[in-house]
Amino acid sequence: MTEAFDDATRLAALVAAKEVSPVELVEAACRRIEQVDPQLGAVPVRFFEEAIERAGRARPGPAFAGIPFLMKDVGARQKGQPYYAGNQALRDADHRAAEETPLGARFRAVGLVTVGNSSTPEFGLQSNTWPVAYGPTRNPWDRERAAGGSSGGACAAVAAGLVPVAHASDGAGSIRIPAAWCGLVGLKPTRDRIVWRHAGENRSDVEFIVARSLRDTAAFLDHLSVDARAGGGPASVSAVLGLDPPPLRIGIWCDAPEGVALDPDCYEAVQAVARRLAEQGHHVAEQAPASLAQSFERAVHGGVLGITSYSECIDDLEERLGRSVSEADVEPFLWELSRLSVDVTPAQCEEALRWYQGWVERTLRWFEEFDLLLTPSVFEPAPLLRELDPTRLTPYELLDRMAPHMAFTEPWNATGQPAITLPLAWTAEGLPVGVQLVADRGREELLFRVAATLMEPAPTPDTPRPPIHA
Repeated sequence: MTEAFDDATRLAALVAAKEVSPVELVEAACRRIEQVDPQLGAVPVRFFEEAIERAGRARPGPAFAGIPFLMKDVGARQKGQPYYAGNQALRDADHRAAEETPLGARFRAVGLVTVGNSSTPEFGLQSNTWPVAYGPTRNPWDRERAAGGSSGGACAAVAAGLVPVAHASDGAGSIRIPAAWCGLVGLKPTRDRIVWRHAGENRSDVEFIVARSLRDTAAFLDHLSVDARAGGGPASVSAVLGLDPPPLRIGIWCDAPEGVALDPDCYEAVQAVARRLAEQGHHVAEQAPASLAQSFERAVHGGVLGITSYSECIDDLEERLGRSVSEADVEPFLWELSRLSVDVTPAQCEEALRWYQGWVERTLRWFEEFDLLLTPSVFEPAPLLRELDPTRLTPYELLDRMAPHMAFTEPWNATGQPAITLPLAWTAEGLPVGVQLVADRGREELLFRVAATLMEPAPTPDTPRPPIHA
C-alpha cells in the first residue's frame, strides 16, 4: 500500500517487490496533480498519457523504475518533451526539446517516469516562481506566500505530495531557496559532480533533484553522480547516513546583507542547530570566511558577470524560435536587464572574473581549517506573494526585493562547494525555516553524516505536512 508522502526509496522497494506497479504509481501521481495542483500552480505542463504508456513499458532493474517525476521547465531536457522555460513565446510555439541532455538521459536510465514539467520563472532568473505565462506558484504551507525560485514549481509539488522527487537546478540558490520555503531537503552538489549539460559549458549553476527525505537525496546523488554514469557503480553517500561524524570544527555565519534584517526565526533556527551540534561534541564558533564580508565588491563584480547571462537567454530564445526576438516575446524583467549587457566590455568581464577567482581562493582557504559552515538558508521565511508580483513591480524593484534572498546561497555557486538546506524549524505561523550547511568541494558525505544527526533520514508519521497536500 502506498500513500502520497511515501518517498522514492520506499516506492522503489515496493515496485521491486511487485507490491505495486509503475502504472499504478504514475496514475496515482497524475490524479494527485489534477486534484491538488489547481491550488498551487506548480505543474502547468502535463503529458499524462505518454507517462502512463511509458510506465507500462517499465522493466525491473533500474533503481527508481516507475517512480513518477517532474522535469523543471528549464535546464536539462528530455527529447521530444515540451520545453518552454516559462516563456510565453515558446509556449505559444509548443516548442519541443530537440535533444536529450546528459542529465535528462540519466533520469530515464534510472527508471524515472516524467509526468510533466514543473513551473519556473522565465528562464529561471528569479528567486520566486511567477512566470507571466502561467501565473504564480503558491506555497503549500500558505497559498498567499511564495514558493521560491527558480525551482519553485518542483518544490511546491514535492512538498504537497504530488510526486516524491523532482528535477531542480541552482544558479544562485534556486534549489535551496524554494526548498527552505517549502520544507524540503535541498542539496546543491559540488560543481560537476552531476554532469547535466553538454561538455564545454562553464557555468556556476548545477542541476539535481529536490526531495522530502534525506535518504532520497543521498540515493539520487549516488545514482546521478559522474562516477555512476561512468560505469563505476553508485557512490557511497547513502552508506554514510548511519555513521556518526567525527568531532568537527563548525563555523556560524548569520550576517545578512547591509540594510536587510535577519528574521528572528531564521536566526534562532541556526542557533538551535548550533547548540545541538555543540552538544554532539563538535567545536562550534561564530567564525566565517573573511571574504564573505566583501559583499559590495562581490555584488559589483558579480553584476558585471551576471548581466551577460540575461542577453544569453535572449540569444537562446532566438535560436529556439528561429527568428529575432522583440520586447513582446519576453517579460519586462528579462528584457530590461538584457539591455544592460551592451554597456559591458570584454575588459570589464576579464577584470571581474580575475577578482572573482581571487575571492574564491580566499574563501576556500577557510575550509582548510574548518569542516563546515552553518548559515540560514534565506534571511526570511516565505514572503507574501504580492511582495514579489512581477505584474506590479518594475524590473529593478523586483531585483532589489529578490537579491537579498540569495545572500546565503549564491557564494557557494561561485566557489563550487556543496551546500544543503534542511527543514529543521517552523515559525509560529507554521512556515518552514531552512538551515544550511556548507562543506568543502567534494565533501557531500560529510554533509549527509551531519544532517542525519539533525533529522530522520526517512519520513516518519511525525514529519510535518503542509495544509495543502494530496
